[in-house]
Amino acid sequence: MKKKILLAVTAVMLASGALVGCTEASKVSNNVSQEADNFNVLRRFAVINTRTDKVEFEIVGAFSLDASDSKKISLICEMEDGTYKKQIIGLNRDSMYVIEDLGGAKVNKYKYEVNYIPESIVPFTITNKK
Repeated sequence: MKKKILLAVTAVMLASGALVGCTEASKVSNNVSQEADNFNVLRRFAVINTRTDKVEFEIVGAFSLDASDSKKISLICEMEDGTYKKQIIGLNRDSMYVIEDLGGAKVNKYKYEVNYIPESIVPFTITNKK
């Protein structure tokens, strides 16, 4: 009985702890980022040379951004005909990039979506021990 009570208290504490960090702005920010990565937001991407203050590269359109590498940015752009193109932009100490949201996104701050990809689910069998 004590284990069940301890388990229930732990579950409630974990759930409440997860909700403490969730603000309305963080929910909206997450949803806007997801819409942008799904090619639903018109944005402008510009690389600026910090020495000359000149724009060296610019893309305007619906694109997904991967900035996980500090030395390069990868953009995947959706074209009008349904094809996709990938650009890789190298960065150095004399360049910076800016992303401007041109179209805005209509998102629901309460939207929550879970997607299961059937091909990635590994089948398993449950057996009972006797």
